[in-house]
Amino acid sequence: MSIIYILTNEAMPGFIKIGRTETSVAQRMAELDKTSIPLPFQCYFAARVKDFAKVERTLHTAFGDYRVRASREFFRMDPYKAKVIIELLAVEDVTPRDDISIDSEDQQALENVSRYGPRFNFERAGIPIGSTLQYTSDTSITCTVVDANNVEFEGQIVSPSRAAVMANAMRGGTAKSLQGPIWWLFEGETLATIREKREMEDL
Repeated sequence: MSIIYILTNEAMPGFIKIGRTETSVAQRMAELDKTSIPLPFQCYFAARVKDFAKVERTLHTAFGDYRVRASREFFRMDPYKAKVIIELLAVEDVTPRDDISIDSEDQQALENVSRYGPRFNFERAGIPIGSTLQYTSDTSITCTVVDANNVEFEGQIVSPSRAAVMANAMRGGTAKSLQGPIWWLFEGETLATIREKREMEDL
């Protein structure tokens, strides 16, 4: 039974890799960690499926417009959009909740990108203060927007990325750095999708 996975990479914001493996997500991610890619991949979602040929045809039809190149498994799309379709075809969720195959140097690089990268701005995205956000992997986990850049989660004022790490930890994960905008939903859409739509409107 094959595993379908969705990988993200902070060096390639806006792009995801959708692939399959007959072994494990950890092994596949280790194989993909090449010198040509500055940061390691992180697993957004992974699931076992019964009929891979059928699943592959479904994914190619559903995501064909987002595919970067026909010979590559990279798509320019929100990982949550891919996740909700793959979930319908999944037999078992096997998403690892930690940073697989990441050493201390890789971890520091991820944390640096998260810390010094552009912060999500709720005001620019049109999301009101006081809005409730839902965690994509478990929508019963929520946080509240408190200002232009931060949310309140479990009594702490933190960035969306830090809140995602904390939400992941509540579910047994050990990841130290996550891209907040792809992990939180507002009215059924990820922050990443909302930001992209607003940026398109401003062009």
